[in-house]
Amino acid sequence: MSPGQSFRYEGFDLDPGQGLLTCRYSLGGRDFAEKVSFGPAGDWGSPEVGQAARLICLLAGVSYYKTAAPPVVDLGPVPVTPAEVGFLRTFYLDGLGEFAYRNGLDLSALQFSGGVIGGPAASGPDRGPGATRAMLIPFGGGIDSIVTVELVRGRGDAALFVMSTPGDRFAAIERPAEVTGLPVVRAGREIDPQLLRSAELGFLNGHVPVTGILSAIAVMAALLDGRDAVVMSNEWSASAPTLTAGGRAVNHQYSKSMGFEAGFRQVLADALGGRLAYFSALRPFTELWVARRFAGLARYHGTFRSCNRAFHIDPAQRLDHWCGRCDKCCFIDLILAPFLPASDLRQIFGGHEPLADPSLADRFRALVGTSAASKPFECVGEVSECRAAAVLAARRPDRTATTLLHELTAQFPPPDPPAIEALLRPVGEHWIPDAYAADDLLV
Repeated sequence: MSPGQSFRYEGFDLDPGQGLLTCRYSLGGRDFAEKVSFGPAGDWGSPEVGQAARLICLLAGVSYYKTAAPPVVDLGPVPVTPAEVGFLRTFYLDGLGEFAYRNGLDLSALQFSGGVIGGPAASGPDRGPGATRAMLIPFGGGIDSIVTVELVRGRGDAALFVMSTPGDRFAAIERPAEVTGLPVVRAGREIDPQLLRSAELGFLNGHVPVTGILSAIAVMAALLDGRDAVVMSNEWSASAPTLTAGGRAVNHQYSKSMGFEAGFRQVLADALGGRLAYFSALRPFTELWVARRFAGLARYHGTFRSCNRAFHIDPAQRLDHWCGRCDKCCFIDLILAPFLPASDLRQIFGGHEPLADPSLADRFRALVGTSAASKPFECVGEVSECRAAAVLAARRPDRTATTLLHELTAQFPPPDPPAIEALLRPVGEHWIPDAYAADDLLV
């Protein structure tokens, strides 16, 4: 890729009859097209839906830019405001922080050009606090989104949002979704098939801020379904960086962070004129708080699954059980261990509980910050949360024989009781409207 080449946005098309959005990009003589299917229902001609489609096009481009990561992004014919260009640059730099770190790239000089500056915003009605609430909850089948569902249950008309490849279903999402008893709104995201040939075609590869893309798609799905809020499940520690490199924070969870939420909320407010609320119902809470809440939701304990092996893009390689060995399995086991009996967790993990496996000691040491390894590039909690969970779990009478747990807690100074108790209360700022707020926030 020569320095003179740029990644270019070619625009987007709406096909109301097919219920389809197509986003188009180009790079180095190669064309890419991403398709998102919603179904034909809804008002496809509304200004708000057009604005949402434009935002999907803007955010989804990051997946194609990273194939070569050139120094210039040309927004081409896509309408943008100066504020959106600033937000988009941050989305690329911070959202691709892990990608750049792992590929040894410095994207700090990335430039944006083109775009039709000053595109008009929609002028939808701003619903007041007394209006009927109709929310859409992106749902992944893990403890965070399950707790969100139960936090906001009864606070308005709720539906789940599930995104997958068109026609595909993940059992790890479908089973707990059925337990909620809520309707499901779906969107099918079909990335350009060239991305699946990255090694063959010589593309760069790595993590992209997919939650940001999902957020934009959920907004359009909510508008088409007549809903006025997208309720996320991103908690406090999602804002904590995974590591710092070259003076820059690198956060695997950037598009779940408070920084992303703040920027995207402003973009939506400007583009949709107050038509739709976007916020995380878990923003002020720690993973420890979420785990304690989840422990009381017994009807989900036999269906939830956060192991990444359950979400392999190839259905033939998906596991229908927890692998019990990955970083995500280790974290979920650790964060729930203070609040669930050891026998329950053994059953959840099919008899292969990570805390019972001494060979996983290094993974747990990375979580509690006692090894040279950084926190894993996964959606896991912050070190203080993990240490508090380990200490609380080690005090349980049914954990006296969990040798690995006691070895872990001997490797760091135990947090004092007030510090642990503070993690079980709201700890951060948020944008949760009172109509949706957990009881902890209203006292």
